Amino acid sequence: MTGPIKQALHSGELVLGTFVFEFATTGIGRLVAGAGAQFVIYDAEHTGWGWETLGRVVATTRPTGVEPYIRVPTAERTQISRALDAGARGIMVPMVDSADQARDVVRWAKYPPDGVRGAAFGVAHDDYAATDNVAYMRDTNARTMVITQIETVAGLESVAEIAEVDGVDVLWVGHFDLTNSMGIPGQFDHPDYLGALDRVAKAARAAGKFAGFMAGSKEEAAMLVDRGFRILAYGGDLWIYQAALRTGLREVRELG
Repeated sequence: MTGPIKQALHSGELVLGTFVFEFATTGIGRLVAGAGAQFVIYDAEHTGWGWETLGRVVATTRPTGVEPYIRVPTAERTQISRALDAGARGIMVPMVDSADQARDVVRWAKYPPDGVRGAAFGVAHDDYAATDNVAYMRDTNARTMVITQIETVAGLESVAEIAEVDGVDVLWVGHFDLTNSMGIPGQFDHPDYLGALDRVAKAARAAGKFAGFMAGSKEEAAMLVDRGFRILAYGGDLWIYQAALRTGLREVRELG
């Protein structure tokens, strides 16, 4: 049993979601669902959120049908296992630089025989239900989304090998960190950066995987789709709110 996002991607659909960095409320998952997003990534890399906060937003998102993922701060077994046991349907791992690192990420995210994820049942990730635990492990292995971020020169150079790792689903470009690593910080029109986007999309396509990105505008999203990206997050909560408020205030201020 694969999850709805994997099914949509493999059917050729463009999959859309968003990031949440700031608004850790019990309503945020329902707001995301009401807006039409298919997934939400709760960020634990650039926020100060603890596991209680992450568990709460994931728990209140799961019933909406939106797939809740957590971006862990580092590629460590404890971070990945806690995110998944808190109820996340998948994990995003920053700065994956090699196929060996990607294989470790997959092993930590999957139950035996596919990995070494620790087994605890009747807790948050299985909705506290008594079930066939062996069948649950098999189904969860198939459903769990593994997103590896390509955001360093080392990761870019190894992207084809990372894409070939069984269990990796998405190669996600971390655009600012990637340009920092390339020595062209913030130069998103630089030909080397644009070539890097193409390289990631090509590697994903060749391996039967998918390229992902956080797009900040319709125009940027169109450029990415043209390059072969198939899973996009439209911005993040704080920037979307600030942009909408700025526009509204400016329009009302012009009345005076």
